[in-house]
Amino acid sequence: MKIALITDTHFGVRNDNQIFAEYFRNFYETQFFPYIDKHNIKTIIHLGDLVDRRKYVNFVTSNNLYENFIKPIEDRQIDFHCILGNHDLYFKNTLSVNALKELYRNNNSVKTIDTPTELEFDSLKVLLVPWICSENYNECLESLKITRSDIVMGHFEFNGFEMHRGSFCEHGLSIEPFAKFEKVFSGHFHHKSERGNIHYLGSPYEMTWSDYDDPKGFHVFDTDTREIEFIQNTTSIFHKIDYDDSEMKLEDLDDIDFEIFENCYIKLVVKNKTNPYLFDMFVEKVEKAGVANLQIVENLFYVDNDGDSAILDEAKSTLDILDDYISTIETKTPKKKIKNLFHNLYQEALNSE
Repeated sequence: MKIALITDTHFGVRNDNQIFAEYFRNFYETQFFPYIDKHNIKTIIHLGDLVDRRKYVNFVTSNNLYENFIKPIEDRQIDFHCILGNHDLYFKNTLSVNALKELYRNNNSVKTIDTPTELEFDSLKVLLVPWICSENYNECLESLKITRSDIVMGHFEFNGFEMHRGSFCEHGLSIEPFAKFEKVFSGHFHHKSERGNIHYLGSPYEMTWSDYDDPKGFHVFDTDTREIEFIQNTTSIFHKIDYDDSEMKLEDLDDIDFEIFENCYIKLVVKNKTNPYLFDMFVEKVEKAGVANLQIVENLFYVDNDGDSAILDEAKSTLDILDDYISTIETKTPKKKIKNLFHNLYQEALNSE
């Protein structure tokens, strides 16, 4: 049988931003569930962080979550298992209060995984493990020791893996207790990656500029072959446009499909601007397309305190800019360690309320 694996859906992301809510809805309506229907998939496992806010879920986000994800699962009578992730929890040291229990305690369509649970799918045993915290640490580690499953799925924070591209986690679990398993699938980090038997599945869609140009989507696990297939999300909400009008004419604007940028976040990177009027017309057409946010990057230079010119490419992500700056400083502390520290702080800031 085939099982759809999805993780880190983060309903309510960016302070319940409705542009992102619509972006999510489009993904489920035009990609995820049509694929489920076409391939007659009857089981879905969610690997944690169903919702984004740890403290509460507002009414609109609750409605979006139900109408766009839970109800289509109910309508199809899909066997749905949802592992608790850290964003699904109110407290950091216990799973006792969580979003799934409060939202769907009386909904038999949502099977919440709040303790280590061994399930069998077509004679294949799979161990499902919720977010590991101080309360359940010993219980989870013991389940890993005694299970007869070859496959483990959970919401793990492994030391040394990429959270986003170029941003590595320097704390968390050792992979040693997981070495005996054939495959370990995990949510939590939004960058899709794998090392040895550990597979981070990544988020299904973009949520910050750190996700730009980083493949997103969901996976399908075959219990017979034990292989996993990546189904890539074909839509993006973050776009960079390189502007160069050195060989551009006004009539060329008519050949550009600006409508694809509707409700998107745009960085317009000015490489060469020779005609101010043409540039203004270009910007006007981008804005009229109904973009969610437009950032124009023209000045790629700054002057430091010593008067020396240095390049600051604002078209890069915040993390790239931080990395470039750290690379220029003189320090006895390893620069990789400093970069990872700033990356961790940046991610904490993104996830703070």
